[in-house]
Amino acid sequence: MSDWYETIKDYYDDKLWTPEMVRDMIPIKILTPGEYQEITGFIYPATEPVVIDLGS
Repeated sequence: MSDWYETIKDYYDDKLWTPEMVRDMIPIKILTPGEYQEITGFIYPATEPVVIDLGS
């Protein structure tokens, strides 16, 4: 794990950081895509959600 992992996880858990802020740490090599997924629960690269009409 990166040196910043616990700090960023705490910020995210305390709602001080958004998933986008956490994601922005990947290109600058602060976090890995795996760490991003562990912290946020989202898969990197983030994609638009798929909406399926189930015909309510």
